[in-house]
Amino acid sequence: MNRLDVLYLIASVLASPVLLRKQRKGWRERLGHVGGMLRRDPAVGPLAHRRARVVLHAVSVGEVNALRTLVPILGESCEVIVSTTTDTGLARARALFGQTCEVVRYPLDFSWSVRRFLDAVRPDLVALVELEIWPNFVSQCGERGVPVAVINGRLSARSFRGYRRFRWFFRRSFASLSVAAVQDEGYAERFRAMGVPAERIRVTGSMKWDNAHAGHADESLRAKADQLAMDMGIDRSAPLVVAGSTGPGEESLVHRACAPLGVQLLCAPRKPERFEEAAQAMRGCVRRTETKSCGPPSSRADRFLLDTIGELGAAYLLADVVVVGRSFGDLHGSDPTEPIGLGKPTIIGPAVGDFESIVRSFEESGGIVRATRENLAATIRALLDDPDRALDTARAGVRCIREHQGASAEHAALLAEIMKSLPDSPGSLGAVRSG
Repeated sequence: MNRLDVLYLIASVLASPVLLRKQRKGWRERLGHVGGMLRRDPAVGPLAHRRARVVLHAVSVGEVNALRTLVPILGESCEVIVSTTTDTGLARARALFGQTCEVVRYPLDFSWSVRRFLDAVRPDLVALVELEIWPNFVSQCGERGVPVAVINGRLSARSFRGYRRFRWFFRRSFASLSVAAVQDEGYAERFRAMGVPAERIRVTGSMKWDNAHAGHADESLRAKADQLAMDMGIDRSAPLVVAGSTGPGEESLVHRACAPLGVQLLCAPRKPERFEEAAQAMRGCVRRTETKSCGPPSSRADRFLLDTIGELGAAYLLADVVVVGRSFGDLHGSDPTEPIGLGKPTIIGPAVGDFESIVRSFEESGGIVRATRENLAATIRALLDDPDRALDTARAGVRCIREHQGASAEHAALLAEIMKSLPDSPGSLGAVRSG
């Protein structure tokens, strides 16, 4: 046990009432016992005599989704293990990658948890998606000669204020990174300020652009959308507004905004623990879970609640207008690339601190519409009443996505570069192409 462990134990005791309320699963795995999650025991032996093993760590659903293009590229030349923290992230990772690579739970940052995790997984390289830097984990990787990189790096102004307040605590971990591949120059400056040497910082853009459909939904998604509409009783001939990744109070907000417009509304809360609260805000709504168990509604409705995980893309495909949630309160926004990539005119609120770079790019191209709580109804009406404007906005958004794609291949090449610098580097990962 080290001093960090003591600090974590004290913090855990103080935070225990909050942690218990969250009803998280997988506590044994969070303590590093992930061997049972692996389908096969990782091979032991010199790196040169086996495929390189890369752990890609994604905290939750958003970070997991960012890996959709990178994982197949890396999988051609090395063994990929995806780790994630949250229950929803784990479910999403299994759905996306469970057939092609191992998916495990990321450990709490107690030294013994990290040690068990690394003993079980045996990585040659760890890549942290966006930002998830824990001192014990980074330190123990360093002791084992395992490089740690940040990919798709993002350090928002809000997060930077928090990290800078505890810079003394995190500086050594940031300085130990082999590379920080960040999304833009603003993030690069914040990583430098946290102690990452300037020569180890690369501006590579965001991998989230690569995962957008860019105007072309595949047949599988179209089939899911058709099924969703039929199951929930959505009228395909009437306008539908989809509010995705909504936060507290936003279901009521969008419901009030749509009421005078006489349009259908589907809300999809960002977190499952808010499903009941959202249902209360939309009394009489058709819930997706009920249609799965009881069949389509017996009478026509115009309010729908998507209280499932993994069907938001299908809902977006049905929309005439999309409202991106967690942006009308104090939760710093959600990622708008998925609905825009599906060719939907998309509205987002004023609070976008966690996605400031992406939203700025869309704004500069004319591919997104900003709104406030006060003018949301008028903004929705303007897009519904002016199909030409809605189409121009959607097309501009798709063009913006296409212009920014390519970061996943660049990240793959960067990880290959790190692997080639290791003493027993295998040729296999060095063969990853830059696209």
